Amino acid sequence: MVRAGLTPERLTRAGAELADEAGFEHVTVSALARLFDVKVASLYSHVKSSQDLRTRIALFALEELADRVSDAVAGRAGRDALAAFANAYRDYAREHPGRYDAARLRLDAETAAASAGVRHAQMTRAILRGYDLPEPEQTHAVRMLGSVFHGYVSLELAGGFAHSAPDAQQSWDWIIDSLDVLLRNRATP
Repeated sequence: MVRAGLTPERLTRAGAELADEAGFEHVTVSALARLFDVKVASLYSHVKSSQDLRTRIALFALEELADRVSDAVAGRAGRDALAAFANAYRDYAREHPGRYDAARLRLDAETAAASAGVRHAQMTRAILRGYDLPEPEQTHAVRMLGSVFHGYVSLELAGGFAHSAPDAQQSWDWIIDSLDVLLRNRATP
């Protein structure tokens, strides 16, 4: 008999919350069974495995992040769009560290192609259109922005900037200003 109220969506959301509290690496079907006080076997009618659960959480996180970034960049261009994108990304990682880790989960090609990861790339390219970058420079820029934002956020979340001056926010603003200058100067006349 299926436990009342348990659905794949509810388990995914609970797994996302658990990821934020305990870390994405600790999210398993067993951990959720303990959380809901049910037998592990009863959850397998909703999710196939811990990997399936982790993939569902990753897709959930990518969707949440894409919605947040989309709202942040709407109606903006140039440096304003770049800063809104970067700040939405950083804020999400700070508010939801487990979900942020989940969004980095390597997905198989078919799942990735159907995920909100595609929206992230499209939004990044939309921002870059304001800088008039041709291909393949646009692809290089997408990779650069992802690398810079992820690298900074990961170091910050790990406490890498906690005890040094200047303030981490000042460095973040400096990085966004520097990226804006770089992208404007890379644009073709």
